[in-house]
Amino acid sequence: MDTKESLQHSLSEVDKWEKDQQGLWFWEKITRLPFKLLDKITPAFIQKKIGDLLDEIGNYVQTGGKYLTQEKMMLKKLSEQTGSEIETIEDASKVSVQDMKKVCLDIRESRGNIATVQGASTGFGGMFTLAIDIPVLLGLSLKTLQEIAIAHGYDPSKKEERVFIVKCLQFASADIVGKQAVLNELSGYHTKTHSSEVFSQLQGWREVMYSYRDTYGIKKLLQMIPVAGMVFGALTNRSMIKELAETGTMLYQKRRILAKLDEMEKAEQEPASIEGSETPALPSDE
Repeated sequence: MDTKESLQHSLSEVDKWEKDQQGLWFWEKITRLPFKLLDKITPAFIQKKIGDLLDEIGNYVQTGGKYLTQEKMMLKKLSEQTGSEIETIEDASKVSVQDMKKVCLDIRESRGNIATVQGASTGFGGMFTLAIDIPVLLGLSLKTLQEIAIAHGYDPSKKEERVFIVKCLQFASADIVGKQAVLNELSGYHTKTHSSEVFSQLQGWREVMYSYRDTYGIKKLLQMIPVAGMVFGALTNRSMIKELAETGTMLYQKRRILAKLDEMEKAEQEPASIEGSETPALPSDE
């Protein structure tokens, strides 16, 4: 069971992670530079595929489309981890934060392995199979974040959760200023004060896809080399999915911790309010 002390300790770990995200390694900044060149040398059919993904992201936000994952598998994993029956997403929200974290670490590893195989297979053909790699990696990214959402007791079939997932995707690919902006946008999610502001900002969701594309940089340029692209594809896809899974875990964990702390504070205040509202006993007639 979660205690107030254990939740505050976990929250401090998330806060430390957020501070570590304030900077980008020098090479990561460099990888964002070659895109003017990439736009010129990338074949038109790959450019079209990237453009199609913009529409797919919009469709995902609206309906979930073909990307919605199966929740039963995740609930089963939670049941195995906790040793108790977890039948609904509401049940999942009551699982301890530590058990949620362990399940998410398993998701990170398993999805990372899938990304490794997928990156190697699509990297074999160089730039021609890169057109396949991009949409497949996007689908894997979205499904990974959905599984992490369910592990924390949130339903990805709801539009507000799909918005949160796209924001996690944006955070993983943002620069320093962008990361802070996303954190500010998501700060009110656990209290449900987010809807009007964040939903309106998703009118610019195309920027999310462009920043997602920009994370490829030199990584994907190297993957465009036939045969050698197998190695680069396997390594880069694995690292991208693992980084994304870490981002989703931390952001969802913070949200769940804050929600649990709010519930504890309300529970502590209720007995005090009940005691204060008790009607004093009337004096006896004797």
